[in-house]
Formats: sequence, C-alpha cells, structure tokens
Amino acid sequence: MQLTIDCADPQRMVAFWAKALGYVPEPAPDGYATWRAYWAAMGVPDEELPAGAGDVPESIIDPAGRGPKVWFQQVPEQKAAKNRWHFDLKVGGGRDVPLDVRTQRVDGAVERLVTAGATVLRIKDEPATGLYAAAMQDPEGNEFDVV
Repeated sequence: MQLTIDCADPQRMVAFWAKALGYVPEPAPDGYATWRAYWAAMGVPDEELPAGAGDVPESIIDPAGRGPKVWFQQVPEQKAAKNRWHFDLKVGGGRDVPLDVRTQRVDGAVERLVTAGATVLRIKDEPATGLYAAAMQDPEGNEFDVV
C-alpha cells in the first residue's frame, strides 16, 4: 500500500513529513544511485520527469516497516480547499495519560513541527472533556492534527 499526496514541492514535503512521522526518505532501489537512474533504466523519458525529479527521494518509508509508504507526487495545481482526510499525529499517549503530560507532549511536537515548516491553525484546549490538541498545516497548507 502507498499513500500518494499531490504537492508542488516533493522534496520539501519529504523533509517535513519524514520529520513529522518519524519516517525516512526512501532510498533508490538496489543497484541505482538515484531514483532518476532507476527511472531511466525503466525507460521513463527525461521529458516526463519534472526538473529535479528523481535526483532526491520523493517518497518516505517507515523505518520499522509498519506504516505505509508515502509518495509526494508533483502536480501543477495548488491546493484549493480543505482536505477531505488528514493525519492525526498521536503524540500525547492517549486518555490514560494525565492531561498535563499530554499537553506537554503535544506542545513539544507542535514546536518541533513549526520549526520544520508547519503552521498552527488553532489549539483545542478543552479541560472539561480532557482534550488538548493542535490543528496545523504542513508547508503546503494541508491540514493535520497533533493530539
């Protein structure tokens, strides 16, 4: 299984989401120095690859092998509306963890992700229901939550 995300700048998205998900850039297949070399060997003409495509990875993988591969597909159009789905980065530890500890964990992840290029949309701080989360956007405006 592979999750494909349309974007304008695959390399920027690889760098951000690898950090956000704890993934690593996918190495080129064995025997190939780069993805471009691999695609050339597969017969993909250079004119079908965007400038810079294949020189650096455009996908990320879970180093533990549990999660799906995520491929960032370069497309010409910009994001136009709210996502129909999004990532929930579960860093807090769940409802069994005290709210103050979850809050610290979420805030730490938010700070790290802002440094990596994310934007905070809003903080959801609802002590009466035990909810503390951040709604955020990645560098290209895709929404995700940190809980």
